[in-house]
Amino acid sequence: MKGKLGSGGWANTHKTLAEIRLPFIVLSMAQHVQPSKIPAERDFTAGMTRSMSCSFVGTTGERTLDDKIMALANEIEDDGNPCLLAEMITTAVRIARGRVSESNFKLMNRALKEMRVSEEVFHPYRNCRKVAIYGSARTKPEEPEYQTAVQFARRMREEGFMSVTGAGPGIMAAGNEGAGRDDSFGLNITLPFEACANEFIAGDPKLIDFNYFFTRKLAFVKEVDAAVGCPGGFGTMDEIFEALTLIQTGKATVYPIVLLDAPGGTYWKFWNQFIQEHLQRLKLISDHDFALFKVTDDVEVAVAEITGFYRVFHSYRYVGDKLVIRLRQDLSEEHLSRLQLEFADIVKSGSMELCGSLPDEEDEPELLGLPRLVFRHRRGSFGRLRLLINAINEA
Repeated sequence: MKGKLGSGGWANTHKTLAEIRLPFIVLSMAQHVQPSKIPAERDFTAGMTRSMSCSFVGTTGERTLDDKIMALANEIEDDGNPCLLAEMITTAVRIARGRVSESNFKLMNRALKEMRVSEEVFHPYRNCRKVAIYGSARTKPEEPEYQTAVQFARRMREEGFMSVTGAGPGIMAAGNEGAGRDDSFGLNITLPFEACANEFIAGDPKLIDFNYFFTRKLAFVKEVDAAVGCPGGFGTMDEIFEALTLIQTGKATVYPIVLLDAPGGTYWKFWNQFIQEHLQRLKLISDHDFALFKVTDDVEVAVAEITGFYRVFHSYRYVGDKLVIRLRQDLSEEHLSRLQLEFADIVKSGSMELCGSLPDEEDEPELLGLPRLVFRHRRGSFGRLRLLINAINEA
């Protein structure tokens, strides 16, 4: 379907398509898992990409064309951010006119489309907490690892979390089975040998098909509030290390990562032994990085690790050089004093303060009523930040 660019025609056509699809998505929302009364923060960069200025739009190299693009962006964009749209159009023009092969042009276009579709599917559920479940596609339903994944997803559903899996067989199917169709997502990857989604998510509006692993992994990282790894192969290792790397380097917000084995299993114990003997011993990671994940073979321990993370802590974002930690309840002055003393090493200057929302946070009106812990963060060890969140939750 094509719409006219003039008089907002294209924008109206696009909106109509979104409105047509939206009811089908919303109808599948379960009655068990409901949106949080206090919305979950969905910016996985913790506010690092919020600022936008028209001075960064760039140029096509033709002033007349630049003016046309800005005029078009102002005509289409009705949310007050035409500069971002203008920059995107300018980038597309420069790609089309630059030294980009046709195959790379197609890659860029398809990646952007996959990100758009993912955003549209997840948007109605943005205020629902979610957990990613990773694991082998080769695990059989009768194996204990499969049953452990089913039990875990079912328990997380009871705790109000939706599950996000890779939509394939094995552990992925177990996650969808345990969470139930209504309370799970499937991020399917197109492969020559695993062509269709598992029976528990196939045909669901919350099933998304990806051609590229990198767009799929981006959706996993940015849309979930926790991740659980069950035993798996190269793909599972890739997904777990990707999440750990992004959190360790501050490119993604800190959230719980649990490495869950079947009762008595040794898969993650030997993985942890390798990390200790070959990464920690050689000082390739810090001791505090071990706070970024938890190894267990107990489903209830895994559930408690995730739910406990959000007991008092809600979310955080950066405002300038300040880290603003939003809380579900106030901290006592005594607790604040203990935090100041124990975590002075991650405070760049000044001290930790309890306060209300900052003026720059007005773009998140639903969160303005939450109390805050604010300080200038020394962004060196995000393992220490995880330990701070743990200490906050001891309130």
